[in-house]
Amino acid sequence: MTSNTPLDHGSSAALAKPVVLVFMGVSGTGKTTVAAILAGRLGWLFEEGDALHPQSNIEKMATGHPLTDADRWPWLEKVAQWVEARLDAGENGLITCSALKRSYRDLINRRGSGVVFVYLAGSRETIAARMASRLDHFMPSGLLDSQLADLEEPASDEQVIRVDIGPPPALIAERILEDFGLTAAGQ
Repeated sequence: MTSNTPLDHGSSAALAKPVVLVFMGVSGTGKTTVAAILAGRLGWLFEEGDALHPQSNIEKMATGHPLTDADRWPWLEKVAQWVEARLDAGENGLITCSALKRSYRDLINRRGSGVVFVYLAGSRETIAARMASRLDHFMPSGLLDSQLADLEEPASDEQVIRVDIGPPPALIAERILEDFGLTAAGQ
């Protein structure tokens, strides 16, 4: 795990300000699985970003057509609104969102604070194998290459930690807890 910027969030009980972790990366990297594990461990609010897509986006992807920026902007606005609602309420939270481009991440973090992106990254082969083994997901593995083509890896000036998806999800979650210095709820 690598961090582009120093993080000083301390333990979850001692966070000076609320923080929202945005689990980003192409489809198949384990965003939902890892975020759900952490939400359960921390007791934080969790939102599956795909649930915020309009039905037209889901249908488009399900039929093998990649989304355009025009398709994504209304969805990204909903993600940004969810993030801001947590921060305004003084709550920590976790949300999944591919956040493939810098401009998308800038929209999600338009306030410039309170958001840390957790970039789940791995090889094309690993991701493709994971996508092929998923059941009942609207995103077909045939769209992986279009997502990889759109991906702009986070820059050094973004608030992000990069996490390799090689280990099992529970171990990835544990490493994220350690990197942030967070403790599970009730500990």
